[in-house]
Amino acid sequence: MATKKSKGINPELEKAISDMLKQVMLDPECSLTDKMKVVDRSLKLEAIKLKISGDDWGAGLFNGDEQDDE
Repeated sequence: MATKKSKGINPELEKAISDMLKQVMLDPECSLTDKMKVVDRSLKLEAIKLKISGDDWGAGLFNGDEQDDE
């Protein structure tokens, strides 16, 4: 029996990124570059979560409502 892959982000991955963000921001020894790398990962995760949760994401790309430039 094939198992259906669950839709969404792995909760362990989400927690790991969240924990890393907290730790890095509180660490005065971390460079600004390192902090921004973790912030970037967090923002990418949020963007992915929005794409997954938005059922109509990208649905309006080819709906024909735009005018042709003729």
